[in-house]
Amino acid sequence: MIVVTGATGNVGRTLVRLLAEAGAQVTAVARRVTAADVPAGVRAVAADLGDVESLRPALEGAEAVFLLVAGEDPRGIAGAAEAAGVRRLVLLSSQGAGTRPHVYGHAGRFEAAVRESGLEWTILRSGGLASNAFAWAEPVRLHRTAAAPFGDVGLPFVDPDDVAAVGAAVLREDGHDGATYTLTGPAATTPRERAAALGEALGEPVRFVDQTREEAHAQMARFMPLPVVEGTLAILGEPTPEERRVSPDVERVLGRAPHAFGEWAARNIAAFR
Repeated sequence: MIVVTGATGNVGRTLVRLLAEAGAQVTAVARRVTAADVPAGVRAVAADLGDVESLRPALEGAEAVFLLVAGEDPRGIAGAAEAAGVRRLVLLSSQGAGTRPHVYGHAGRFEAAVRESGLEWTILRSGGLASNAFAWAEPVRLHRTAAAPFGDVGLPFVDPDDVAAVGAAVLREDGHDGATYTLTGPAATTPRERAAALGEALGEPVRFVDQTREEAHAQMARFMPLPVVEGTLAILGEPTPEERRVSPDVERVLGRAPHAFGEWAARNIAAFR
């Protein structure tokens, strides 16, 4: 049995499907997940990573767990997994845990708990997700515009389906114990280029609107803690060489190149029509 937390998210939903298609027994975990949210044959368990006790029923009989950075008790989660007989933990973390540990300390604490758990472990440090572009869905639908700061700064955003595919591989295969993989797309793209790719997939132009840093800060602060807002804006505006680098790890694990942003846009264009 493989337990997938965050099973209804951009990565988790695809991961559950890939594991089920591969014939694995899967338990899908999210706060409000139901059987209607998962493929046939997948067990759905509503639980909250912020409440370790709520996780225990989901962990029964599990051999491996895909874990998100959520909640405040990573050691409690790891302990509950060990007590349930789990053998392998795969943590979806953030690239910022390595490049900006002073900002992404929450992810860093989860990484430390996983490494110190005594279980087999693999850490996936995701770069920015292509699905962040869903934030543009409404303005693109209504006005064919997309706004962002630092319009000409490029970063190698990763397709969440590639993150899910790597997750499926390391959950099911041996040979990844103790590895930390950085997951990026195949090339750096700028916000302006990503807006253009959406326009190409739509078949009509999407106008890019440059936001000021202050405008972006105010928008992001509505749903993100202020230290994370500052760290995210620093990555978007002044990325380090490591944050700009295209990682070979997706291809190393999957044996194929990661998907380009344009492929993600074409596959998800219905959200922008």
